[in-house]
Amino acid sequence: MTSNDSLPPVLVTGAAGFIGAYVCRALRARGEAVIGLDNFNDYYDPQLKRDRLAALCPDVEVRALDLCDREGLAALFDAHRPVRVVHLAAQAGVRYSLENPHAYVDSNLVGFVNLLELCRHRGVEHLTYASSSSVYGDSATPPFSEDQRIDKPRSLYAATKAANELMGYTYAQLYGLRATGLRFFTVYGPWGRPDMAPLLFSRAVLAGRPIDVFNHGRMRRDFTHIDDIVAGVLAALDRPPPGGVDGVPPHRVFNLGNHTPVELERFIAVIEAAAGRQAQKVYKPMQPGDMVETMADTGRAREALDFEPRTAIDDGLPPVVAWCRDYFGEAA
Repeated sequence: MTSNDSLPPVLVTGAAGFIGAYVCRALRARGEAVIGLDNFNDYYDPQLKRDRLAALCPDVEVRALDLCDREGLAALFDAHRPVRVVHLAAQAGVRYSLENPHAYVDSNLVGFVNLLELCRHRGVEHLTYASSSSVYGDSATPPFSEDQRIDKPRSLYAATKAANELMGYTYAQLYGLRATGLRFFTVYGPWGRPDMAPLLFSRAVLAGRPIDVFNHGRMRRDFTHIDDIVAGVLAALDRPPPGGVDGVPPHRVFNLGNHTPVELERFIAVIEAAAGRQAQKVYKPMQPGDMVETMADTGRAREALDFEPRTAIDDGLPPVVAWCRDYFGEAA
């Protein structure tokens, strides 16, 4: 591994999160210096976040810091002088945004502005930040294209992510800040988020507990493996938008998805096969804020980033079930 540790580090926010820890690992694997931050909030068990860091990127320094701490964030920038930032920190979860809206305003809006201001004033050359497929809401029809409207979100979470894209565009237009937004489509893999279907279903099936199947199973998701997402994040980081060509602000948005939506029942069947047990399904109506189908049009990312997802659920899901069995135990 060729080391670039003498260069300014890449700052990764949300470094203890699912995508963040894998991104840190990938950056270190190619010799990059990395500094991370995470507020280690209790949206889900912080111990999982610490264990994830220890397993995936034990050599990365991750500061316990909240994006709303303007002075602490400024001190971090001044100490490490990052010129590239991968911003993955956010209050996640569609349904939780119905219960605790202020957490989304603080982290996803106030925190994002704090970060934009520091990127602007501290000479950051490229900000790569997480958006979400949730932004498409009720405005778009599958396959979701970056050119489709995103002005009818189904949740506050989705609204904050759409707002992030507008903020990123504005800073690119006003100040020339190069920024790239990435709309992630249902990311899964070992060490994933325990509030999402891949882990929820895997743990429940292993333990013999019933699972809630919303919209009576009539849902399709563009499940995207973490390895494919990380490849897309690094490709985007390495290809900043051209600066102000023909008056166009240096801001771009890409879908990062698998482009192959999977029926929820098919998804559950793969988990059942990997677990060696049948799921106890409890069919329920659609949940507020959820989307019936997600499907990414990845043509733009393919052309600009050489993004080509390679992992099907038949290959990607069984290791998730195996990891759940190992980490949580079958009775968890």
